[in-house]
Amino acid sequence: MDIISEPCWDASPKNSGTVPEADYHPDPDAYVVFDRVQKSYDGTTLVVKDLNLAIAKGEFLTMLGPSGSGKTTCLMMLAGFETATHGEIRLSGHDINLVPPHKRGIGMVFQSYALFPHMTVAENLAFPLEVRGIGKVEREAQIKHALDMVKMGAFTDRRPAQLSGGQQQRIALARALVFDPALVLMDEPLGALDKHLREHMQLEIKSLHERIGITVVYVTHDQSEALTMSDRIAVFNDGRIQQLAAPSDIYERPENSFVAQFIGANNSLPGVVEEVSGGRALVRLSSGELINATPVGVSGKGQATSVSIRPERVEFKPELMPAGAHSIDAVVIATVYMGDILHCRLNAAGSDNFIMKMRNTLGQTKLSPGDRIRVGWHPEDARALDPT
Repeated sequence: MDIISEPCWDASPKNSGTVPEADYHPDPDAYVVFDRVQKSYDGTTLVVKDLNLAIAKGEFLTMLGPSGSGKTTCLMMLAGFETATHGEIRLSGHDINLVPPHKRGIGMVFQSYALFPHMTVAENLAFPLEVRGIGKVEREAQIKHALDMVKMGAFTDRRPAQLSGGQQQRIALARALVFDPALVLMDEPLGALDKHLREHMQLEIKSLHERIGITVVYVTHDQSEALTMSDRIAVFNDGRIQQLAAPSDIYERPENSFVAQFIGANNSLPGVVEEVSGGRALVRLSSGELINATPVGVSGKGQATSVSIRPERVEFKPELMPAGAHSIDAVVIATVYMGDILHCRLNAAGSDNFIMKMRNTLGQTKLSPGDRIRVGWHPEDARALDPT
């Protein structure tokens, strides 16, 4: 199902209720704003907790998180299929809490495609245009344009059952775009596709977004999908945004242990802060070793911490690294050949699950279980976060 009408703003009283007293001032020029939004289904448990989020016009924002984190509920509230318990949702400066879904002028793409099986491709795309009262000649032009955008112009007379999963997803995307919405919502749209096709469609959707300049709010639990497609990522957990930033910042500079663990592979080493000074934290690991790390979730001596180090930042042969690199002894537990990389599980720094990723290059040293080696990393690649 698509949301098919032009925005029709309702002047009814705003949804009211107790909101937190935190001083929040959203960007007045933002296209989409969640202002202190809460959602409860049973009147007791909040599945979305005091959400503050501003989305710019033309931005591709991904809501990323595990099942039950609140991301899909946020999308459904923006679409109008759920109503905020407290707070305000604004679109283009207008409160839309009480605006019905069909009057929000928003396109939507679902994981299940939601195509009408008894209709042809052209008829599926014509439906939202007919409801809008658009004449036949203009309808045909808009259908052709939408199908050309997703490279499906030759399939107008086919029915959904005659299309592959990837083709059906393209048609679902074309139907969401056919009435030229300024905002498109996508709820796990690639979840039913195989890995190769999913990766191909990620690039196609991102390319389409860049070409036509629409605003996209995208929901997924797939970290690589979010990193590939987004201008910014909002990482959700337990009904709250844990971090909101560009993909590179989310991956390279996680702000807490949840984000570090959820986004990509990560080594997490427990320890206690010995000292914080000069932009560095001296941490004594549970294994007794002292290492330097960038303080993020800690500020003083005696605090428990979890030091985050990405596996691809762990270097074999640390003696070849520049001065200032930290190195530790390790024992190889297992290796997995993955084509472009060698995935090595080590006993290091008190952990039996310390991971190092080695690039598969000509002349690379072969490692076997039981080998005693030394590995290292740059201090800036270690982040002292909150304890896991």
